Amino acid sequence: MLASSGYGATSAREPLSKLDFTRRDPGPDDVQIDILYCGVCHSDLHTARNEWGNTVYPVVPGHEIIGRVVATGDKVSRFKQGDLVGVGCMVDSCMHCHACAEGLEQYCENGFVGTYNGEEMHSGGMTYGGYSSNIVVRDCFVLRIPKNLDPAAAAPLLCAGITTWSPLKQWQVGQGHKVGIVGLGGLGHMGIKLAHALGAHVVLFTTSPGKREDALRLGANDVVVSKNAEEMKAHRNSFDFILNTVAAPHALDPFLELLKRDSTMTLVGAPATPHPSTQVFNLIMKRRRLAGSLIGGIAETQEMLDFCGDHGIVSDIEMIRIQDINEAYERMLRSDVKYRFVIDMATLKQ
Repeated sequence: MLASSGYGATSAREPLSKLDFTRRDPGPDDVQIDILYCGVCHSDLHTARNEWGNTVYPVVPGHEIIGRVVATGDKVSRFKQGDLVGVGCMVDSCMHCHACAEGLEQYCENGFVGTYNGEEMHSGGMTYGGYSSNIVVRDCFVLRIPKNLDPAAAAPLLCAGITTWSPLKQWQVGQGHKVGIVGLGGLGHMGIKLAHALGAHVVLFTTSPGKREDALRLGANDVVVSKNAEEMKAHRNSFDFILNTVAAPHALDPFLELLKRDSTMTLVGAPATPHPSTQVFNLIMKRRRLAGSLIGGIAETQEMLDFCGDHGIVSDIEMIRIQDINEAYERMLRSDVKYRFVIDMATLKQ
């Protein structure tokens, strides 16, 4: 077994602390990676505190992983020692269902294996994530990181980037489209950058007037304060697509009313409790659609990374030490980060 160390939670009530554990030895199809950086996602906090009710303790969070390959199995040809690589939210799937065959491993009909808090398909036990020194991953779930991107700032692309990219591509956002992004956080700021780079006219919706300047810097063309009824009314029936990134329960109807006929609002935020129910007439009167989207498949994630490499897109980050992860969680709850914490895993040795 491969020795590893990291930070994890042993119960919902305890702060994250130093843990030593073991991973499986690399098999013929595996890549062993020394972790350099790991982004901090709101899903990490939900899982550490069992807010979704499915956590198996101990749990080591982290699914926005950047690292260097240190060893590969005999059957691995795509990667070699020293390569800069990434690992996102999945480390395995059945690979034979209809979804997997279509490159949509995130919708695996037998359940994909999460990078942490997931049940390993072949070796048993639970997976442990990127708040750690190393990781072993099946080679077809490892991603190449463009060499021109800052590796620390590229880490959040493995979740925040693909979570926003996948629905933008699925609903064919492009030149000439008017696109709304609801919420300016880890997901929202990536949604603005990617929609702008795809050629859309981007409007940010926020409850905070003070975020206007930052939204414009990130690529938004306009900013609407969603609590201002007159500002909202001015945009009714005008949007081709709205990407709602907010992870707290809130009324969806005010945003549905902004969609054109046959247009879609897609939810990617995952609140711990449900949103209030929508008014059916806001959907049926203009054949509007309310949809959801979950990360992206491996091929789509690589497409997103390559697009970001071509356009020089990375996340806006604040680097932290692993020893400060509990404080980072509290700051994240207060939205006190612009816009993603990234852990420098070299600090694990301190």
